[in-house]
Order: sequence, then C-alpha cells, then structure tokens
Amino acid sequence: MISTKQIATLLLLIATALPDALGAEDKSGPKFIPELQTAIESILKETKTPGAAIAIVSRDKAEWVAGIGMADVAAHKPVTAETLFRIGSTSKAFAALAAQLLDWLAIQLVWGVRVKSLLKQQSLAASPKLEEALQFLNGPDFIPVESRPARLEFNPARSGLHFQFPSPRQGEFAENNVVYGRLYRCAEGWQKRPVIILLHGAGGDPDYHFGFPLMARHCNRVGFNAATLMAPCQFQRRPRQLASLNWPDYLLMAQIGKAQAVAEIRALTGWLLAEGCPAVALWGNSYGGALAGLTACRDARLSAVVLAAPGLDMNVFLSAAKHIISPRLRKELLRQQPACEALNRTALNLANLRPCIPKENILLIEAIHDLFVDRNSMEALWHAWGQPDIWRLPHSHASRSLVRGLTGRVLRWLSPRLNAPAVRTGETIVLPN
Repeated sequence: MISTKQIATLLLLIATALPDALGAEDKSGPKFIPELQTAIESILKETKTPGAAIAIVSRDKAEWVAGIGMADVAAHKPVTAETLFRIGSTSKAFAALAAQLLDWLAIQLVWGVRVKSLLKQQSLAASPKLEEALQFLNGPDFIPVESRPARLEFNPARSGLHFQFPSPRQGEFAENNVVYGRLYRCAEGWQKRPVIILLHGAGGDPDYHFGFPLMARHCNRVGFNAATLMAPCQFQRRPRQLASLNWPDYLLMAQIGKAQAVAEIRALTGWLLAEGCPAVALWGNSYGGALAGLTACRDARLSAVVLAAPGLDMNVFLSAAKHIISPRLRKELLRQQPACEALNRTALNLANLRPCIPKENILLIEAIHDLFVDRNSMEALWHAWGQPDIWRLPHSHASRSLVRGLTGRVLRWLSPRLNAPAVRTGETIVLPN
C-alpha cells in the first residue's frame, strides 16, 4: 500500500510541473513532461512503490494523463490512465466534507433565513432582558421541585393515539399553552411496558413528522412504548404574535424554550408512571437532546436518557453564526457573544449541572464533524458528567440521523436499563462509517 508520505512526495513533485503547464516560470523543478516522468519513476523506485497514475490539468484541459510502473507486479500488468486505485482510508476525508456540507447548507438555508427574519424584529430601544434571564435561570422558579402529572386528552378522531394537555407553565401566548403529542402503544399490555419519549430538534422537522414515527414503530417492535412531544412554539403551538416580538429576548427564551419545555416533559413522565408504565426514558436530538439532559438533572424518576448531538450550551448559537456567509448577518449574530458567554455560566450550559440518574444510564452521541455543537463543549460535558457511555460518530449534525442501524443500536443500549438495573461501566464507542 502506498503510504501517506509517498503520496505527499508524489503530489509535491507533480506540483512543480504545474507552473510550466500554466505558462509560469519555475526554475526549481522539471521543465517538460519527459523530465517529470523520469523524476516520478525515480521516486517510485526509491520508495519501492510499484506504480502510479498521473494527471496534470490546466483549467478545463488535461495536459498529461499517464500511468507509470506496474499495477500488478506478479502478472506484469502496467499502470495505465484507466487503472483504478483503491483510495482506502482517504475516503474518510471526502465523507467528512460531504457531511459538513449538509450542516453548512442547513445553516444557510434554514438557520440563517430564520435568524434573518428575527433580526428584522430587532429593536435597538428594546432590552434583550439578559439580566432578568440570568436571575430567572439562577432562581428556584426555573425548574421547581414539584411536578404534577399531566391530564391527557386523547383525540378519538385521530386513531385515539394523538393527545393534548394544558401546559403546566401557562404563558401569555394562548396557542402555546396547549401541549400536543402522540403515544405509540405496544400491541398488548402497553401499561406494563417501558416508554421512550422522543424529543425533536429546533424547528421540529424532519424529526417530528418523518423520523420519529419510524423510530416509534421500531420501539414497538422490540417491546417499548414510544411518545412524541411537540416542543413549545413549534408547529400549531407557534403564537401568531411571535413575529412582532423583539429579538433577542433571553428571558422569553429561558421561560419558554427551556423551563416550559422541561415542565411539559416532566408532566408527561408523571402521567406515564401513574398509568403503570414501569420505566420512562428520554431520547432527544439536538435541542431535544439539551432538554433531555436538563430534565435528567432535575428528575430522578427517569430510567435513562440519550442525548444525540445535544445543543448543550449557547456555543451552538455562536458556532452556527461563524458559518453564516453574509458578513452583515454574521456580524450581527456574533454581537451576541458576550450575552452567550454570560448564559453559559447558568443552567443553560449542561456542563454546569449534574444528573440525578446514574451515569451508567446516560448515553451521549457525538457527531465529530458537527458544525453546530462545539466538540470541545461535548467533551467538557462528558468529563463533567463522570464520563458516561459516549458514541463518537464520524458524521455531522445533519448526517447523524442517516447512520444505518443507529436506532437499533440505541434500543439495544436502552433495553437492559429499562427492563433491568444497569450494571455496565462507562464505554467509549467509535462507530464506523
């Protein structure tokens, strides 16, 4: 196999020929193709490399394409311009680039457009209410100790699976004061089976309407109930007057985006346990992962939590902002960095909290090519929480959901924790492409 050093040497040698091909003067390398070919043959002999394929392209024209040496030494088969080479582990670089491209597109087409509309609501005279938000996040009313079970009402017109209940934290927006969800029951004796609550990311789709129904049915097949819960201000919970509000409003973000969401998760958890379900786990993606982690730090009734690429602190906002291609929009967003740093010293940074459940019942899923979730933040959380199980996927924030078989792997991890006490110690898994 050709080593990285050998490839680098050949590429460097070929690069010396490019100025000549482009018409520029360079006195340090071969001047003509025959001289370059002789030099490459010398390198191949020196490094004991059987053969190589060479191509020099100038703009849209191939200046030289050739094979040098042997493709199969035993069969005396020479390398030609058509010889195929196995690129091996170098494919990981292409896969990482493609994965990050999905994140980059999401930042520009979804996140950037959404923030641009929010900036239109920005008023220089209005206060972002940072100090009020810091007081609220550090106070006892952020996540109260007491949590009452929800009062679910099922809709018989929609298969009897869709439910709603009044939010335990009522606010000024009527549309947002009703919580919606769906319960995917096991075929028989559902109240005797554990439940996995699936929590979607910011914006909801594609999780809520596409991915979660498939995941929920997979849960049913292996003997678990599943429930989906619509986060505050998402879909039909989105207030009509939201477009007229000032941005940023950090107090509103803390009250609705975190406190209200966690209160609703705990209320549903209480109802499920009251119905007789023996165990409840949370499985959250992105923003939903942050909610799962925050709830795990306040509610010891949970049997397990899975945090998949969680938006675990305010660095998510800054990481995405740095990739916005519009200079004006990027500058406006990065102006919020001091506020984000202040909020990172509160409960909005999961690394500042400690879970109420054993670390053996926590699974972190990290996407190592994530353009949203800062990898240093993820590693800091892993250490702060006592190094629970962590799976480091060679994917981005967006491509993580495309990992084949991931749902089954997570369910196999959850099974002993929902059906029996966990006895495993922490593990670190690096999953293949």
